[in-house]
Amino acid sequence: MGAVAFTSFMMYTSFMKQQWDVEFYSDEEGFCELETWILKQKESHRDKIIAWIDKLQEMGPLQPRPDADILTDGIHELRIKVAHNQVRILYFFVFQNRIDLTHPFYKNVSKVPKTEIHKAIQIRTDYLRRNKE
Repeated sequence: MGAVAFTSFMMYTSFMKQQWDVEFYSDEEGFCELETWILKQKESHRDKIIAWIDKLQEMGPLQPRPDADILTDGIHELRIKVAHNQVRILYFFVFQNRIDLTHPFYKNVSKVPKTEIHKAIQIRTDYLRRNKE
């Protein structure tokens, strides 16, 4: 393996081992829609949702399809099937190694509704306004 290939391999390996900080978005009053929603789920569903979030924390942007996908404008979706329901948790990458989870919803149609994407974009705007680093 040449020096350039080895350096690229080492950078990739380092990137793979990076642990991502996952945050749940809370509004200015401290309300967290995602946390509230998760706590309302049955324990077995809650465990599955947390396991998927843990996997996202481990993989970051390398989380493969069909588990996750990019939608538009830097907004991503985490795809979870819970009790025959298609659950989506939208998120975005922020700063150096942080993922902010915006909100959950049940996907009943073939495409993610634009209203959900727009909500995630508004959340990101608010998050960045309040968290300048």
